[in-house]
Amino acid sequence: MGNIFGKKKQTRVTEQDKAVLQLKQQRDKLRQYQKKINIQLSKERVLAKQLLKDGKKEKALLLLKKKRYQDKLLDKTETQISNLERLVQDLEFAQIEKKVIDGLKVGNECLKKMHEAMSIEEVERIMDETQDAIEYQRQIDDMLAGSLSQEDEDAVLAELDAITQGDLDLPEIPADELPDVPEQKPERERSRKKAERELLAV
Repeated sequence: MGNIFGKKKQTRVTEQDKAVLQLKQQRDKLRQYQKKINIQLSKERVLAKQLLKDGKKEKALLLLKKKRYQDKLLDKTETQISNLERLVQDLEFAQIEKKVIDGLKVGNECLKKMHEAMSIEEVERIMDETQDAIEYQRQIDDMLAGSLSQEDEDAVLAELDAITQGDLDLPEIPADELPDVPEQKPERERSRKKAERELLAV
């Protein structure tokens, strides 16, 4: 049976990764060497004091000369560590720059393919068709909104002139008089008249 979880993705280790790792290992070894020398110098300082107390000045002087030499070695070691750290930083930054450049390269290739798939002429054609479609839709909207064309306006003016000059056949006015409708007084007025009659009757 195969692995149900699938194969574990393996990360490809580049030459730059190996170089960075080696530099960091060398830096760590130098730091360990520094630590060892510092411990040794502390012991030798204590030993030099003891030799002076015991009256062994020559041995104490020799020990201090050795200590001085080791101090210089420590200074050189510190310089080497600084150089290694700077080199590691430069390599790591170079790797980042390479990834950025690779990303830009892929992006440029994609853009180039997209530009090849759509020429300037094609874009202009699409824009023209879009503008025509917008204009056509606007005309439909105008018609649906009840706006009149110039031809419609001319027809309306012609109809107005015909009415003014009496050329249109209008329906005849009826000859019969309208029947009289008795005027109805408002309810308020009737109530007031009734109250006046009742006062007069008293």
